Amino acid sequence: MPWMYRDTVGNITVGVGLMLPNPEAAVALPFLAGARPATPQQIAAEFARVDAMPTGRPAAFYKIPSSLELAQQTIDARLSVILQQFEATLRARIPHYDALPDTVKMALLDMIYNLGPAGLFKGFPHLIIAVDNSAWAQAAANCMRHGPSPERNAWTREQFLSAVVTEIKAQAEGLLTRIWLRLRLTLSGLFGRPK
Repeated sequence: MPWMYRDTVGNITVGVGLMLPNPEAAVALPFLAGARPATPQQIAAEFARVDAMPTGRPAAFYKIPSSLELAQQTIDARLSVILQQFEATLRARIPHYDALPDTVKMALLDMIYNLGPAGLFKGFPHLIIAVDNSAWAQAAANCMRHGPSPERNAWTREQFLSAVVTEIKAQAEGLLTRIWLRLRLTLSGLFGRPK
């Protein structure tokens, strides 16, 4: 969302879940008033307006015709920087992170983005143990969060479960390859090699 809104727990947020803990954090962003840069006073006033509104509403509830907005390129650039920082944290805490299935990486990025590093690593120790052991079904069973929508939790769970499917498929393909090689060796031993 390019305008300020309150998230499910009441935090003032913008873009892709970028929390603005105070007016200073909002003023640090290049909000636009129409096509022109917003002044620090306009940004602080918009923060105060949204902060005075009730929580638990859809993001569109907080938008008015004069709402300040961030350009899409600014939102994308902020998201990219944050995701790179979180991915560096995941690499530091999970030594085999780069070898994880892509769906598992996406689930972990979603969780660390939502919870922060402390929330993920301290709040979900069973999940982290499951990831360390490549136990994707166990990870899926331990990834439910309070706060995100049921759809978001279901998506995260599905990312871990799809790693189970990918792993089973790879094991089955490996088994079929070994069976085929043994069959070829057996047939070759019985009938000789074709000339």
